[in-house]
Amino acid sequence: MLDTVILLTGPVEQPVLATVLQNHNPALTVLPAVTAADLDAFAPSLLRRARLVAFTTPVIVPARMLDALGYGAYNFHPGSPEYPGWAPAHFAIYDRAPLFGATAHVMIERVDAGPIVGVELLPVPAGATVHSLECLAYAALARLYWLLAKDLATQSDPLPDLGMCWGSRKGSRRSYARICDISPDISRDELDRRVRAFGDDHFGLNPSISLHGYTFRLVKSDEARGTMRQDQTEVALATPHHAETILDAVA
Repeated sequence: MLDTVILLTGPVEQPVLATVLQNHNPALTVLPAVTAADLDAFAPSLLRRARLVAFTTPVIVPARMLDALGYGAYNFHPGSPEYPGWAPAHFAIYDRAPLFGATAHVMIERVDAGPIVGVELLPVPAGATVHSLECLAYAALARLYWLLAKDLATQSDPLPDLGMCWGSRKGSRRSYARICDISPDISRDELDRRVRAFGDDHFGLNPSISLHGYTFRLVKSDEARGTMRQDQTEVALATPHHAETILDAVA
């Protein structure tokens, strides 16, 4: 019988998301986990009675733990099914995607590949930046969690598969770095797209071009830096302080 949920998420989200589960099932034990080391500390006997719920975490849950869980594992991914993997908002901005959002899915050994059990989609506003889109996706993810929390906390059976497919292109650090490698014959439109989506020095990667043995890396003008600082302020508001605001608003 399901009596435990392991909640794998950040310290800001832990108390709010745990309370949602326990409101649906007061007898449920919710155990926090933030790191891979936290997961390793759980005994096999506990895992057999448990379900794992991951929410915006970078931790990769090992296959041996997924196999040991008695009631499965579910991940809340901050991107629509079309954008599995790393940095989904960046690739959505690059693609000029009309829709974006959040996805809940069964966790399997391959990242962002398990059956999809929940989707929350929204139109991408005109002029959206990577940062503003990440904030919208986070709010969509919170709403999706609230919709599925009752079943996650009370139902021993697996959540129903929606039969939806993941996108064929999975974002990764390698594909991010590859798209930041600028060819000398790139068109102006294509360069603008890449700078807009990948030009704010996330992850230590920025568009760059190599000529005659020298590598030139994008550095924004003072005006662009001012815009970037405003965008970074949005992100600072989004995590962790604004994260609490979003979660409370959805609640």
